Amino acid sequence: MSGVRISSISTSSPASGTDVAVGDELISINGREPTDIIEYQQLIDGEVVTLVLQRADRPLRHKVTIHKQAGEPLGLAIDSAVFDRIRTCDNHCSFCFIYQLPKGMRRSLYVKDDDFRLSFLYGNYTTLTRFTEFDLERVIDEKLSPLYVSIHTTDPELRAQMLRNPRGATSLRWLRELLSAGIEVHAQVVVCPGVNDGIHLERTLQDVITLYPELATVALVPVGVSDFSLEETMRPHRADEAAAVIELADKYQRLTRELFGRVSVYASDEFYLVAGRDPQPAGSFESLDQAENGIGLVAAFRESFRGHADMDKLGTGFFQSVDGAPALGYRAPRYQEHKASPDVEAGGGVAVVTGEYASPLLRQLLDEHDFADVAIVTVENRYFGGNIKVAGLMVGADVHRALDDVPAATTVLLPDVCLSEDRFLDGLSVEDLPHRVIVVPTTGQDLRAALERARAKGLVYS
Repeated sequence: MSGVRISSISTSSPASGTDVAVGDELISINGREPTDIIEYQQLIDGEVVTLVLQRADRPLRHKVTIHKQAGEPLGLAIDSAVFDRIRTCDNHCSFCFIYQLPKGMRRSLYVKDDDFRLSFLYGNYTTLTRFTEFDLERVIDEKLSPLYVSIHTTDPELRAQMLRNPRGATSLRWLRELLSAGIEVHAQVVVCPGVNDGIHLERTLQDVITLYPELATVALVPVGVSDFSLEETMRPHRADEAAAVIELADKYQRLTRELFGRVSVYASDEFYLVAGRDPQPAGSFESLDQAENGIGLVAAFRESFRGHADMDKLGTGFFQSVDGAPALGYRAPRYQEHKASPDVEAGGGVAVVTGEYASPLLRQLLDEHDFADVAIVTVENRYFGGNIKVAGLMVGADVHRALDDVPAATTVLLPDVCLSEDRFLDGLSVEDLPHRVIVVPTTGQDLRAALERARAKGLVYS
């Protein structure tokens, strides 16, 4: 046990007013030592909860018994999702982006996990190479669903080669067991040109509909290749290769609809952009459960900007997590100070910051809705280089450079998706930028609201 601590106590909660303090280390609940937040939530569900705690200024542990209604929250916030040790990944995938990170970034970015608990809690993907019979029993008994699984290929030899782990050849047997037990599973295939595309991808999708027909969704995602990659076999997709992936996805969308009455295979929006095509419209998606893989992200943003809030009903969307799962370290707040309704200052114009992929799409959207006077600041990602062009991976240094030529009187709107706990990936903060910046939640609705306020102040139109 690494020690899990109480990070806050809700006022007027069952734990409030008891001998529980922020900073106390949680030792046990009702005589059991929980290993993660899932088990913690189960143990505190009853009417009587007995905690054993250790306080830094006390030599001995102390016991606190709390009486409450069954199912009522205890009122404690915990500072970690996993109380023992995160099950780290022992694969060495040639396409792994963690190996492509430069030195000096936040420590948490270098942690490779392959932990089914984090898959359930936060939508992290697991290859199942460290999954066990005990894990399977727990997932089934506790109905830990949905889970997110990286397939990449169903060819055993190729999968072991791509993961650089011999267990990669056999670990998909656990996927079959999970599906047979009724666990909802979303899958991804990171498509690497010349490696697992073409006939290999066709075989994988054939196996999806024959061996794993219960899969809720399968996302085809392009490999990200930064300038820091040392893998000779890894390169970005060409436009024709991206188009070929889209055609396969279209083929298997038709097949899954015909066979199962639903669509389960989707190509990432990024494939469409690389191929020079417009991403699929909102009506193409039955859920947004794979939004973090870029499945339906463009459509959702467009519909949200247009005021169609019913897109929210399709799924949890960007950066999902289970209620009660601690945000810190996994889904930390992006920007602590931004307001739900950001304000603007009079004088000057308005500019929206975004990445290279989103820039032309955003320009088209703004022009369609009478925001042609709004400037777009396109950030070239020189920090990572390669084919890294998404807004979520913009870093402070690149944004700083892009803003150098923006007039000082301009009000700059920055999407919060590129921030975590007030900072960019390279450690810079919004305050380090050479401009007054308003951080806006990364939804079409929030961007439009900010632009409407700018219009009301006369910043967009003269």
